[in-house]
Amino acid sequence: MVDNFWPARRCVYCGGLSSKIALCEGCAASLPWIDEACPGCARPQNFKALCSSCLKKPRPFDAAWAAFRLDAPVQQAIHDVKYHAGFLQARLLGELMAQKLGRRALPLPELVIPVPLHRNRLMLRGYNQSLEIAQSFTRTLALKIDANAAKRIRATPDQIGLSAAQRRRNLHNAFTVDARVAGKHIALLDDVMTTGTTLAELARAARKAGAVRIEAWALARVP
Repeated sequence: MVDNFWPARRCVYCGGLSSKIALCEGCAASLPWIDEACPGCARPQNFKALCSSCLKKPRPFDAAWAAFRLDAPVQQAIHDVKYHAGFLQARLLGELMAQKLGRRALPLPELVIPVPLHRNRLMLRGYNQSLEIAQSFTRTLALKIDANAAKRIRATPDQIGLSAAQRRRNLHNAFTVDARVAGKHIALLDDVMTTGTTLAELARAARKAGAVRIEAWALARVP
């Protein structure tokens, strides 16, 4: 399936030949993969137990996972997806994410929900970058995706440059989730997890709607 999905066989990073996806083996191996992380917040660390922050104050989701550290060239690729309609990068990153997820020894969720954009921002940008990434890896892993189960009901300022406390105030009651998540194991997907505030607020809304297990996923995690 992957061979048919990628018409080109040139690596998007170095231009070298690639046998499957649009990324050669050398560039794939050099990406900033996260090998060990806190299972509570996905923060990279050199052991797999909960970090001190999660032991002190558990998150409103049951587990967290991210494929990459937010570092080059993934950081630039996400920027391209987010601000320059880099749909090829979105598909590639989603395929890589699927490969990493497929190696986990945990059950996959019944439903994947991308973090929604407010309708004003969606109209301005024209697409939701988290949805573009999710469509790639959910297709590969045969997971169900629902882009309408969650809505951002408040237009919030950009989170860039805000402290953790400011992020929490900014996103308080910003999301609503409907009853289609009730009784389900779900995963919430964001492109980047910085403090986890966005995914935490969405998780609270999903829990209120009846989700029984909530995982917070991100393509990349700020160390």
